[in-house]
Parts: sequence; structure tokens; C-alpha cells
Amino acid sequence: MQAPPTSSSTSSSSGAIPSLKDRIPKLEPRRRKPEPANPMPVPETPEPPPRPDPATLSYRVPTRRILSPEDHKLFLSSPTYNLILAFIFGISESVLDKPISSVKDADLSPTVRSILAILDDAESLVRSTPPDDQAGSRFGNKTFRVFLDKVKSRSPEWHSSLLPASLPPSAQQEISTYLHHSFGNRRRIDYGSGHELNFFMWLLCLFQLSLLSRSDFPAIALRIFPRYLAVMRQIQSAYYLEPAGSHGVWGLDDYQFLPFLFGASQLVHHPFITPRAIHSELTLEEFGCEYLYLGQVQFVNSTKTVKGLRWHSPMLDDISGAKNWGKVEAGMRRMFVNEVLGKLPVMQHFLFGSLIPAAEGMSEPKEEDRAVDSSDDEGGEVEVFDDKAGVRHVHHQNVGWGDCCGIKVPSSIAAAEEMKKKGGGRQLRRIPFD
Repeated sequence: MQAPPTSSSTSSSSGAIPSLKDRIPKLEPRRRKPEPANPMPVPETPEPPPRPDPATLSYRVPTRRILSPEDHKLFLSSPTYNLILAFIFGISESVLDKPISSVKDADLSPTVRSILAILDDAESLVRSTPPDDQAGSRFGNKTFRVFLDKVKSRSPEWHSSLLPASLPPSAQQEISTYLHHSFGNRRRIDYGSGHELNFFMWLLCLFQLSLLSRSDFPAIALRIFPRYLAVMRQIQSAYYLEPAGSHGVWGLDDYQFLPFLFGASQLVHHPFITPRAIHSELTLEEFGCEYLYLGQVQFVNSTKTVKGLRWHSPMLDDISGAKNWGKVEAGMRRMFVNEVLGKLPVMQHFLFGSLIPAAEGMSEPKEEDRAVDSSDDEGGEVEVFDDKAGVRHVHHQNVGWGDCCGIKVPSSIAAAEEMKKKGGGRQLRRIPFD
């Protein structure tokens, strides 16, 4: 039998034993894939056009002037578009890292105090106009129209205390129109981000007349706007205002948009509240009164009959995964440009006057359009655009919106309120597997 080779003979025959570490590839940390670049840059705050000289203006009741896709394109390249962006984004920038309590009573100008008094009076009109019993219906309560009648009758008194006596009566008619439209639509008994925008256009008119200044911007966002939100929540709860143009659970919010823009700006550099914190009930309860974003999420939660943002508000749930509030704020700016000012079905209802002028070359309103804009009666018809390539068609107001623009959507607030009435309390339904 042949003896096994010795180690020395093996080494000499096959050479040196290779080191295994030379055969194993080096372990390197996994590199994260870069995030896809957003094709749309963050909209910047434009330089606003100069304020007009009040003596040169021909005041008039604002009317709709975006009557075609071409009109909308003219608007998007106009000084008025820059004026609106500069006003809204300027207010948002003014509250960077500021909680609501940072604006003290001593910081409020006389105009801001007058506006807050007007909103207090509007809330008293809600309390003095209780809704009719509608036998469990979750659609809009027609007593809302009585409330709007009271607003219109009280409006001259409000504006006489707000506007200088040197302005002609036509100025009051122009400015007050935006306030009247900020509480919701009389015919459809609904409310949405377009009505919220009307409230800020009312404030913009006061800014154009130098009754509000840039130093008032923090108070606008953190004192006037929260008061307006509180009044609107009372109105929505009392009269079951339906959502205007709701996208259902795939929308950001059925009713408001600007609390999320201003609220994200408030939180940009917060040391411990992250976007994910909106899932913490304790955080919402403790800080909802200081930060608009958290307060709005808290309100949204309170109006739903199911528990969990991922079920009733998946878009808010998705946004909570952002790395920081700076990204959320940037996304809200994009959304305001794209989903509010950039949407023809939204902006077709926008009103232009002398303080917020239409662009040169935009269509003049027809007589029937003027009648629709100024009339509050039920019935009649109005031409509108839908989302499909700006197709223009007629809506008969006495039958509401047709299937072309979505069926009537009952108020989520109404569902929650009716559940309270039936059970004496609220027990949120939990989705299986939640």
C-alpha cells in the first residue's frame, strides 16, 4: 500500500495554500438608491405687483372671468396669479417655526381685531339659526340659506366698521362678495377649498387697500384663520355642508387645504414633532391647539366613523411618511399651485373685480353669467367645466350636480353627528385586521 503524502510533499507539489480571505469578496455597506427627483421644482414666492391706488379703481361686484381653458392660461401667466401666490406663500413663510401662541393680543392691529369681531358675530348668527330636523338625512340642511341671509344683512354693518368712510359704497359691495362666498355655496349647500380661498381673497382685498400689512401676516395665519376654521366647523356641524368637489378618501381633506400648508411651515424645524406624529393621539391632543396641521388632522379624525388615518384619509397617511416637515411644506406648495390655482374646474368659479383684476384678454361675463353670480335663488342653470379636457356643459341648479361631475356626497361630519344622536356617544368602528 502506498503511504499518504506528507504535508511537505503536498506543499511542494501544489504550492502554498491560498488564503480564503482572498476568495471572499469584501463586504461593503449597501448604498441607498437616490430618491427620484420631483419633476416639478418647489414653487417660489414671487414678487407681488404694486398695490393699486384706491382713487383710480372702478369698484364693481366681482364676476367669473375664467370662461374657457384659454382664459385659465391667461390667468396663470398674469400679475394676479403672482399676487395670489405672493400673498398665500408670504403668509406661510411668516409663520415658519411659530406656534399659535406666539401671536399675542398686543400684536394685533385694529384691522385684525375688527376681523376677529366679525367672525365672532358670524358664529353668533349660527347659534341663533338652529338647523331644521331632517330625519337623519346626511345631506345639506336648507336652514343654511337662512344663515347666509343673515350674513348678508349684517355685512354692511361689518364692513362699515372695517373700511374707511372715504371709500364709495361700490367698494363695500366688491369686497363683501368674497366674504359672502367664503361660508359655502347657497344652492348646493356645500363647502370646499374654493370657499376657503374666497376668505383669503377677502383678506387680500383689505391688503390691497393697505388696511392689512405684511406685519399682520402672522396674525392672519395664527389668529384670524383659526377663528375662521372654528366658525366653519360650527357651520359644517350645524348645517351638514356637503364637500365641494370631494375626491373621497383619496383627497387631502374634504373641506380645507391651507391649514396643511401653513401648519407644515409652522413645524419645519420642530425639535421632536415629526410628520409621523400625526398618528399619535397624545401628540394631537397636546399640540393640536398650537399647530394648524395637527389641529386639522385631529378634526378630521373626529368627523370619521372609522378609526385610523390609513382607512379614512390614506393621502394624509402617505404624507406622514415624509422625512421631514420641509418636504411636506414643499409638497403643499406644489399642491396649491397644481390642485387649486392650476385646476380649471376649481378656478372657473373664481371671482375677479378691481382689487383682484382679471388678466387682459380674458372673456367678459355674459349677462346670464352675471345673473348666476349675483343671484342666490334656487333653480336656473350655469355652464361649468369638468376635469376631462375642459369640457363645458350646463348644470341645472334645481337638480344639483349631475353624474358628469360626480354625484352628491353626504357630509362626513353629518354621519358622525347622526351617530352621536342615535347612540348618545361615539364608538368608532374598527376595520378588520386593523
